[in-house]
Amino acid sequence: MNISLNWLRDFVDWNGSVEELDALLTRTGIKVESITKKGADFPKIVVAKILESEQHPNADRLSVCRVDDGSEQPRQIVCGAKNYKPGDKVPLALPGAILPRGLKIKVGKLRGVESEGMLCSARELDLAEDAEGLLILPKECTVGRPLSELYPADTLLEVEVTPNRPDWLSHSGVAREVAAFSGNAFRLNPVHLPDVEMAHEHMVSVQAPALCPLYSVRRIKSVKVGPSPQWLSGRLAAAGLRSVNNVVDITNYVMLELGQPLHAFDAGKVHGAIIVRLAHDGEKFAALDGSECLLSAEDLAIADADGPVGLAGVMGGEGSGVTEATTEVLVESAFFEPSSVRRSARFHNLQSESSYRFERGVDPSGVLVASARATSLIEELAGGRGDETVVVAGAPPLPPAPVSLRISRCRSLLGADVSASEVRDALLRLGLAQAVVGEDAVEWKIPNHRRDLAREVDLIEEVARVIGIDRIPSRIMVTPAAPDEADEIYDFQTSVRQQLLALGLSEARTSALVSERKLWRDEKPLHLRNPLGEDHAFLRTSLIPGLIEALERNIRHGARSIGLYEIGRTFHAESSEEQEMLAFTIYGDAVPKSWRGDKARDLDWHDAKGIVEALAPVSLDWNRNHARPPLALSADFLARGRPIGTLAQLAPTVARTLDAVKPVLIGEIALEVLRTIRRPSAFQDIPKFPAVVRDIAVVCPIALTYGDIERELLETREEFLERIEPFDIYVDPWGQKLPADRKSLAISLTFRAQGRTLSNEEVNTACDRLRQQLKARLAVDFRE
Repeated sequence: MNISLNWLRDFVDWNGSVEELDALLTRTGIKVESITKKGADFPKIVVAKILESEQHPNADRLSVCRVDDGSEQPRQIVCGAKNYKPGDKVPLALPGAILPRGLKIKVGKLRGVESEGMLCSARELDLAEDAEGLLILPKECTVGRPLSELYPADTLLEVEVTPNRPDWLSHSGVAREVAAFSGNAFRLNPVHLPDVEMAHEHMVSVQAPALCPLYSVRRIKSVKVGPSPQWLSGRLAAAGLRSVNNVVDITNYVMLELGQPLHAFDAGKVHGAIIVRLAHDGEKFAALDGSECLLSAEDLAIADADGPVGLAGVMGGEGSGVTEATTEVLVESAFFEPSSVRRSARFHNLQSESSYRFERGVDPSGVLVASARATSLIEELAGGRGDETVVVAGAPPLPPAPVSLRISRCRSLLGADVSASEVRDALLRLGLAQAVVGEDAVEWKIPNHRRDLAREVDLIEEVARVIGIDRIPSRIMVTPAAPDEADEIYDFQTSVRQQLLALGLSEARTSALVSERKLWRDEKPLHLRNPLGEDHAFLRTSLIPGLIEALERNIRHGARSIGLYEIGRTFHAESSEEQEMLAFTIYGDAVPKSWRGDKARDLDWHDAKGIVEALAPVSLDWNRNHARPPLALSADFLARGRPIGTLAQLAPTVARTLDAVKPVLIGEIALEVLRTIRRPSAFQDIPKFPAVVRDIAVVCPIALTYGDIERELLETREEFLERIEPFDIYVDPWGQKLPADRKSLAISLTFRAQGRTLSNEEVNTACDRLRQQLKARLAVDFRE
């Protein structure tokens, strides 16, 4: 909501700076999002009257105007706008004027014709975000008058209002808070409340009193609908509302001033009595914004004999709106149940300034005050004549119940030594009144505009706001709890996330509610009794379908290399349990192409296997299983005999449906099992002595796995063997250089001693022992 500083000063005296006001509002709990300067406080910009306009002799899109700026001699101005006519009054920037964006006006020639100034648009003067053509001023403006008198300088504060404080959705409400915290007096414009005439069925009938406890309407005759005066349209523009006509603008003005939404009906278009009733199913309603909707039996409608003329608290009807032909209006002011307004506004997607306020709750005591204020302004600005009485149906809701506050409890909860007089002064400044005074407890009457105050702790919070949070000492109130298993699980998952991030994967979040086609495996799923729709009818049994959908979206957006993971729960009907799982998927280029000519390759099974092994702190056993659609390859991995998870590759036919042209690898790990086998990281000193590397080429049967060879090398427990790493594999299907049933594995062996440098003889002897072990146990040969 935008708050105009000039408008705010109508209700409270404020002579401090804008920065001080910002700090005060922040202290009250009102967050100031932005501060903007508005107005036309620029020297040498005046009101001018266009006397004549002729086509520019050298330019089709320009005109040459003679304008009267209040001096004795008319000025010649070259203008490119087309939205004016002789007799219109517009802003004129005289030579020497400087416009908001730094443009300095001087006498010059445009296409050979002299121009003695510039006629301005609203956008050029920063009076509107977007405006075409010149700013046409009201006809009653005095020629030669400084434009700053029509558009005085103002400061707009964009504030964020919390849902529990609907009283802040008006200038008077914010001013009341400023007055309470600054100590300045708060004032409201005086209004004359008319006599009340209780409604009968021929005038107003409320058939749903639970949804509309209080409804009022006042007839105003002899209305002349037309443009609003500049001060009124300017204030609405400052708040972000466009001017419609003087009557509609007045209802919006009062809403922004007092916080009570109003609506004006064209009395000539309302047939018979006004009926506040629940709509009929399928009843049509044409709203003021041009939209049409079908009402339901849960919508509260404002109707006449012919049907709905308004959707209660949300928006008026198009057929009963005020136009220039209107001569008699009905001003509606009411209190509607917030939940009813919220439901209708959301269901029909009709959001308005009125619904925004009714949804949060308006002050019932302001219903008749706002009606009287609007009537007074319509009489003043539109020449209307209001009825002596206002027709009222129902009664306002009961005032808030008194709340008792104990001084001892206030001190205990705040942890500050607050005196009884400070508590009393703080609550009195906020508009509360003492009802019953006891030795320690005081019962306080709650004003109608503060229905959020319902408990003792609410009043204590108000005291803290007024005396200042800085009065409350900072101290440790409790002893931190000892770490438990929940903390351990959280820390473990955080470490897994950091490790996956270091491996180049990004975290994804997918829904736990899935459709039947997104179920994974053959497990029996849990079906929701009351799902939101078919796409959210089951609880997921695996994280993989959601990740595959995210992968597909990234592929179709052109991503070349993708690594995603998710940590979340899966739900299993047969075991009646939830499992914390980790799933990941990789796809695309392992090494991106670059100007250096780096050789790109596709991410493959070994990259996915490396991710699994990086997460597991122990050696894993891999068991290939029978892969069924949609998988082409699948293997389970175990640690110390316990199953941890599965690694798989999507079948090419399935991958193509994702627009994938490279292998799609997926994996799923049971996090709880992984947590129980993980151990703390071990650290060691950086070696001081160099390593010695030797390569061996093992020729073995093609069915022998590298894992078997590495296991045999490790079991030798060679003293100085530090690392084993394969770097090449060679097969010859044609049997020319190597038998077709055999393969060659090139393996790098790294040796290092901690306290000295190894000699060549020691390393060669160690390599010979390793070769002999492999040859004896696995019947392999070696290539020299």
